[in-house]
Amino acid sequence: MSNLDSKPDSVPRRAAMRRRSRETEVLVDLDLDPPSPSAQIDSGIGFLDHLLSALAVHAGWDLRLVCRGDLEVDDHHSAEDTGLALGETFARALAAGDGPARFGSAYAPLDEALARAVVDLSGRAYCRAALGLDGARLGGLSGEMVGHFLASFAQAARITLHVDVLWGENAHHKAEAAFKALALALREASSPAEAGKRGEPGGGEIASTKGAVLLEEIEGSRWEALASDLRGRENARA
Repeated sequence: MSNLDSKPDSVPRRAAMRRRSRETEVLVDLDLDPPSPSAQIDSGIGFLDHLLSALAVHAGWDLRLVCRGDLEVDDHHSAEDTGLALGETFARALAAGDGPARFGSAYAPLDEALARAVVDLSGRAYCRAALGLDGARLGGLSGEMVGHFLASFAQAARITLHVDVLWGENAHHKAEAAFKALALALREASSPAEAGKRGEPGGGEIASTKGAVLLEEIEGSRWEALASDLRGRENARA
């Protein structure tokens, strides 16, 4: 079985989130390992629905998403906040399971357009998107918001993401090829790593020379005790 087809044996990698502001409200339910991929998308922007459906199906996800935003202003807040909400949900779903393979890359063509995506589930947020879509209009979605969506997703998911459209003439084809390449790269990067390729054999860490990076929510009442202990360890090394 290939990495693209492998599924975790135990903990479901699934998360659901609600993100609200004065400008938008977004609901996301994401399963990274469903029996079969599916998408139910209602962002209020038809072409963004189209792109997210392609992302979900080719990444192998079950994705449900609804957004209601201030489209009477423009598409910016809805597209941006949808990317942020999906990115945060992806990060939480990924954290629920064992360590992923971490790196993924893929090419995807759509007729004359060819896109490339490279992903590192590094915990460090960075996005470079060169799509050639500035000034384009894709139904109710402005071309520059395609790249901005990707940047928002990478920021909230805390991943490093490079997406390039290497060739293309039709704006629809270029955008869709980019999302399909991203889907395939995410599918590879998020597939469960083989035990021998993680931080410890059989462990659940992301492969890294620095070992696992752990984030823990703490109660305010514990802060002073933890800080005192940490200062003591620093002094002991001095």
